[in-house]
Amino acid sequence: MSTADTAIQHLIDPEVCIRCNTCESTCPIGAITHDARNYVVDFGKCGACNACVPPCPTGAIDHWLTVRSSAAYSLDDQFGWDSLPEADAPVTASGADIPDEVRAQTEVAHPAQLCSTSPPWSAAQAYVNLYTPAKPAMAKVTGNFRLTADDASADIRHIVLDFGAAHFPVLEGQTIGVLLPDTDHVRLYSIASPRDGERPRYNNVALTIKRVTVDHEGRAVRGVGSNYMCDLAIGDEVRVVGPYGASYLMPDHPGSSLMMICTGTGSAPMRAMTERRRRRRPLNEGGDLLLFFGARVPDELPYFGPLLKLPKDFIDTNFAFSRVAGEPKVYVQDRIRERAEKVARMLQDDNCYIYVCGVKGMEAGVAEAFRDVCRMHRIDWDALLPSLLAQNRLHVETY
Repeated sequence: MSTADTAIQHLIDPEVCIRCNTCESTCPIGAITHDARNYVVDFGKCGACNACVPPCPTGAIDHWLTVRSSAAYSLDDQFGWDSLPEADAPVTASGADIPDEVRAQTEVAHPAQLCSTSPPWSAAQAYVNLYTPAKPAMAKVTGNFRLTADDASADIRHIVLDFGAAHFPVLEGQTIGVLLPDTDHVRLYSIASPRDGERPRYNNVALTIKRVTVDHEGRAVRGVGSNYMCDLAIGDEVRVVGPYGASYLMPDHPGSSLMMICTGTGSAPMRAMTERRRRRRPLNEGGDLLLFFGARVPDELPYFGPLLKLPKDFIDTNFAFSRVAGEPKVYVQDRIRERAEKVARMLQDDNCYIYVCGVKGMEAGVAEAFRDVCRMHRIDWDALLPSLLAQNRLHVETY
């Protein structure tokens, strides 16, 4: 689907609507009308201002569908509905519309040899590449908080971007791109907030970003994108493209479990998935949450304090620190081996989905730890791995 022919259409759910006329009376441009059967939105008039959304008592008004501009649903179509049409498969632009820079980064982030290429069967529909460098969304900075200790060597930030009236649907596990000032260069960042916003029911997202001051060899460098993002002030505006990613998504069916393995800012999607489950905990629909989280020292671990406050019966958290003075180096793969019994059980559970995110190369160590765990419990890892991939249960993003 070409981006030039792609649009977001605002629709009203006839199964939920109670015909109270609130939406029509609050629409400032007369884009909503009704007949004896349905309330409908005129695609040609609606400017997605969202004025009608908050007053709606049922939420029937808050539905958006990606369509071809040339084949949007007409008023007559909508008047004849008893229910909303089913969403299509994940919507994306053609390959030519995706910036080469984004494609290259995405290929690095998804090592095909150890990664499912499709989402879990119950994952929500992902929308991708809705905004491009030619037509980016504008977002305003509403938060920039340092997550690591002031004297820690790593400056890691929690940055909140608000999209205002722009429709920017995201799911846990997706990434967004930020255009650097006065250029069309894109930097990708994983979303660290759940699908209903960093603040529930607000049109915003959170990012976890580390200020880059040295390269992998320890030489002094200044990361252009990371320093730009970490220096943003409240009220600044940034140009955003995407979202990207239609496979690294969490399952939505009741009883599904998550095994999450991350280092540093690779915690962003894990934080999003954990927060999604935490908010829905009263519904008692989720299975186990098992987290392996690594960093050099505790002061460099994002979200370290909040994670310690989560109930142990909600999430089983295992920290690994590799540079604590006077202590042996411990990596996430070491913790995986220590928890072999539970890991083995979850690897064999068809309702368990595994997510790995962090520095490129860590996936090899994780795979070896899985092999060792399987050997301890008389499981054939070489036979299990193809099954995990075929069932879309193993997802990896490294950078």
